[in-house]
Amino acid sequence: MEVMPHKRRNNLWMAVLSCLLLILASCENQVVYEQYQAIDNTSWNKEKTYFFTFEVTDASVVYDISFEVRNNNFYPYQNLWLFCSEEMPVGPLRRDTVEFLLADDYGKWYGQGFSLFHSSFSLKKRYKFPMEGQYTFGFRQGMRKDSLPGIQEIGLRLMVASD
Repeated sequence: MEVMPHKRRNNLWMAVLSCLLLILASCENQVVYEQYQAIDNTSWNKEKTYFFTFEVTDASVVYDISFEVRNNNFYPYQNLWLFCSEEMPVGPLRRDTVEFLLADDYGKWYGQGFSLFHSSFSLKKRYKFPMEGQYTFGFRQGMRKDSLPGIQEIGLRLMVASD
């Protein structure tokens, strides 16, 4: 008995579609943690630190960690300075100062969007946490202004690094 041609064609399409979905899914970094916090009144006070806490369950996994920011047109600067902290389950508190460029020299925003611009900046690339447990990242603006307008949300994204 011969299989009908349309059934064979349907099976072929299903196989091709399954392969494409598998390829697309394997190319994307797996997001393990992604959290955003709204900035109070879209004006970031220099004394306010925003914290992001997550659990690392496998210290052998390699991660990419990024800082996420959403700003509007009222942000008056080209760059953003941040004081960052990383609290590990055990050990000293790590601190760093970083600068991220949000706009070019002509004021064109690098982020994606129209009235709200979303930018993603790498904090740590191919990073292995030293141990399993709870980690907390903290961010405080370092722009020398008491209140920094135009920042609407900040976030932290933790992804399994691609090979």
